[in-house]
Amino acid sequence: MCEFCLQHGEGKKWYLQAKNYADDLLSDLRRRRFIKKFLSDPEALARDVRNLERLEKAPTFIRNIMSRTITRKMQQVHFGQIVPIEDIEQIFGFVNSIIRVACICRQASLGQEKRYCYGISLQPEGGRFAEILRELDGSYLFGPENTGLEVLTREEAIAAFHAHEQEGLCHSVWTFHTPFIGGICNCDRSDCLAMRCTITHAVPVMFRGEYIAQVDPDRCVGCRECLRFCQFEAMTYSTADQKTVIDPRRCYGCGVCRSGCPEEAIQLVDRISVAAAANLW
Repeated sequence: MCEFCLQHGEGKKWYLQAKNYADDLLSDLRRRRFIKKFLSDPEALARDVRNLERLEKAPTFIRNIMSRTITRKMQQVHFGQIVPIEDIEQIFGFVNSIIRVACICRQASLGQEKRYCYGISLQPEGGRFAEILRELDGSYLFGPENTGLEVLTREEAIAAFHAHEQEGLCHSVWTFHTPFIGGICNCDRSDCLAMRCTITHAVPVMFRGEYIAQVDPDRCVGCRECLRFCQFEAMTYSTADQKTVIDPRRCYGCGVCRSGCPEEAIQLVDRISVAAAANLW
């Protein structure tokens, strides 16, 4: 299990522990200030990515030191983890409110309002997290003509996430001063700044998922439909065997590749059961 499971989940999946979504964690003024600053300044994220691009020109030992430093800091303030749809449904089963807002990453990278982010709370109507959002001046969060929050039922949210999977987006939970989890996002490598930071620039700001995808060779017909769903370059095609192959060292366990498989030949297994990936987070 990832280190957050040990630190904040008592050896179980930390993001399935209701205590990490508790509204009383928002009594921390430092956390509230961080949320306000983070969500009100999309350009700050874009600047961070530009700085990473410049960092790539530095000597290797400097890049390695800076990468570890950035990761340690982000683990304290704003870190994520890839989570498959089954676990997302479990989260939606115990939270009491789900609100949909625009994605700050897409605002920073595209300058467009794309509603791929979801605020979650154990309290109805968004609880204190919704209060913080209402205090912000970020009109892009709610759209130019909608000053309210878009509240979804559990069923509506689950349907939306399945639709996001069909778009090829993978799901991730995010902390605001760890261990408080305040949001779930739907990410891709081209527009999600966190994924670009983690995958493209090799500066991790999110954990891999608790799972690994595996292909059943007896069911795989080699159609290659699943390949277009992988955001992590973990899937290849064997011309000799005419089967899809998954590299467990690259797989983040999002499970989205299953959406592209008409034969249901892909399943998720626990990461710790796969020796090659058991210690890769």
